[in-house]
Amino acid sequence: MDIKQIQDLIKFVAKSGVNEVSIEEEDFKITIKTNQAPTYVTATVPTAAVPLPQPVASAAPAVEAPQPSAPKAEDTSNYVTIKSPMIGTFYRSSSPDKPVFVNVGDEISAGKVVCIVEAMKLFNEIESEVSGKIIKVLVDDAQPVEYDQPLFLVEPK
Repeated sequence: MDIKQIQDLIKFVAKSGVNEVSIEEEDFKITIKTNQAPTYVTATVPTAAVPLPQPVASAAPAVEAPQPSAPKAEDTSNYVTIKSPMIGTFYRSSSPDKPVFVNVGDEISAGKVVCIVEAMKLFNEIESEVSGKIIKVLVDDAQPVEYDQPLFLVEPK
């Protein structure tokens, strides 16, 4: 691993919100630790102002909660969520000059590529596990995502 790769890894760890990453190869071992608090992202809150998921859960059932939160809580109960299988950077298309994989309203089938998550310079195609219609894209293009973070809402067939 050269210095450029190490610098890229440090930038990736800092951007992704991960607290620790260890890589061990035959003749090389590196551990990168940050002193950041863990980042929690939920699909029911439009901003990342809430650091813990507990307040979101208690705010969703309340009648006096902000109006945008209540419909989203109802929507997610009727829809299937496609979640990120890894930490990385979310991309809606294979390159900036290519069309996006899916748009809101598109019909998808199980196995269709819906996005790419880049992790450590590896571009991983994320395939849908359900058939249905894309209702909402929950992440902006080129944004960092966490493991198990909701990416899309799908209305199943």
